[in-house]
Amino acid sequence: MTEKLSAMVLASFAADSLALGAHWIYDTGEIDGQIGRVDQLLKPPANTFHPSKQKGEFTHYGDQTMVLLESLATSRGFTLESFSGSWREFFEGYDGYFDHATKETLESFDAGKGPDKSGSTSTDLGGAARIAPLVYRYADDLDVLIDSAKAQTAMTHNHSQVIRSAEFLARVTWQVLRGSTPTAAIDTVTREGFKRGDFGAFVSRGLDSASKDTRQAILEFGQHCGTPAALPAVIHLMVRYEDDLQTALVENVMAGGDSAARGMVVGMILGAHLGTGAIPESWLSDLSHRERIEAHLKQIDTP
Repeated sequence: MTEKLSAMVLASFAADSLALGAHWIYDTGEIDGQIGRVDQLLKPPANTFHPSKQKGEFTHYGDQTMVLLESLATSRGFTLESFSGSWREFFEGYDGYFDHATKETLESFDAGKGPDKSGSTSTDLGGAARIAPLVYRYADDLDVLIDSAKAQTAMTHNHSQVIRSAEFLARVTWQVLRGSTPTAAIDTVTREGFKRGDFGAFVSRGLDSASKDTRQAILEFGQHCGTPAALPAVIHLMVRYEDDLQTALVENVMAGGDSAARGMVVGMILGAHLGTGAIPESWLSDLSHRERIEAHLKQIDTP
């Protein structure tokens, strides 16, 4: 399992970096015409959402996931107090993008709220997409994994759809690390507690779309950040490209919109399923913070 745990984290970060150049471009014709097929890590073009970033760096989602990974490494585990302190410090002087959830959470902290009360009302899946480092740390303790995944999510995205997504995705990844295929894990976890209501409908929409063209499916779901669109999209990508991480992540970017959050989830779960060999070596070698990531994983492993 150790190799697939590392692959899970690296693939999640690589997916965010792959999406960097085309992130939040909704017009897929613009992606085709101005960037082309995104199958390598790229420096963002001018006049996009991440102009301060270089090739191999992260969006604000990946940056926050790195903060979580570093917090786990230095604190010898997850505490909301440690993560929230590191998160707030990170955004002091940050020259990357501030999304609505980040701004609202920072305002809550400035107003004196604690990290258990600071979360925004955002439904964006991005809050749940950060959890790969937690799965790595708590791969042998499902209860602690679920609690920490929900807590880190709620700190910035205190909405039931996003918090439930964090638990759902943690449980799916847990099953995959133990030998289930992503499709089988999604089915098992859904039947065991996520079948009812809107959430079950989100999963069903994704599963039912598996034979569709990816661009068309994600356009129908909505390319935006919200869980009702993004969760079906990640389900679609995982079941359609279950044994092809590279194509899943490239097609995700080419579908436009919030490809970074979607990609972090898909990379996490397909990385856990397929291992490091499924990640293109050029993606890993171009990943600016690969050495930092691997050093933090080693620090987490050190007794």
